[in-house]
Amino acid sequence: MIDSILFIKSLIIGVTIAAPVGPVGILCIQRTLTFGRRIGFVSGLGAATADALYGLVAVMGLTIVSDFLLDHQFWIQLWGGVFLFLLGWKTFTSQMAPFKTGESQTTSSLKGFFSIFLLTLTNPMTILAFIAIFGVFRVTGSDGGVVSALLVVLGVFCGSALWWGTVAVVGGWLSSRIESDSLTMINRVAGIIITIFSSYILIDLI
Repeated sequence: MIDSILFIKSLIIGVTIAAPVGPVGILCIQRTLTFGRRIGFVSGLGAATADALYGLVAVMGLTIVSDFLLDHQFWIQLWGGVFLFLLGWKTFTSQMAPFKTGESQTTSSLKGFFSIFLLTLTNPMTILAFIAIFGVFRVTGSDGGVVSALLVVLGVFCGSALWWGTVAVVGGWLSSRIESDSLTMINRVAGIIITIFSSYILIDLI
């Protein structure tokens, strides 16, 4: 019973971390609308995996890892800002082109996963967000041993994946009803917003 409650709490935390709309969310939504629910969902799983890793660091109290990430936050966010700017530019200039083979779908899915995974990892402050939310929900995994900690991480991953799955389903439904010209405009708008986000991150580091 206690494990069930712990998992449900962690599931809610996963949704809470994933739901706020930022550059990662905009990218996942844009990819869903442009390329369909599969690539959108797989991209979201990249964010969910990164969230789960940061959740593991927070719940286990791995201070060596968290201290290293926070101490090198400037360089990590600098790299992330540049990476985000490039993604924004690529999104802005991308042309609508349907996939011709299953191989291209798989390749694009992998690229989508790892690009979002790496982008999400460039925000070490997520660890502090997890610590704060774990405190609010009174979630502790280290006291219950490895099993409890892994249960928390699994709950966070499933919660985040549930959110992105919902976004993918809704976005996939919408994408089938949006014309190509409208999707091109969505790419332009998403690219501009993502570029603005990246510019803010880089300027804030100065």
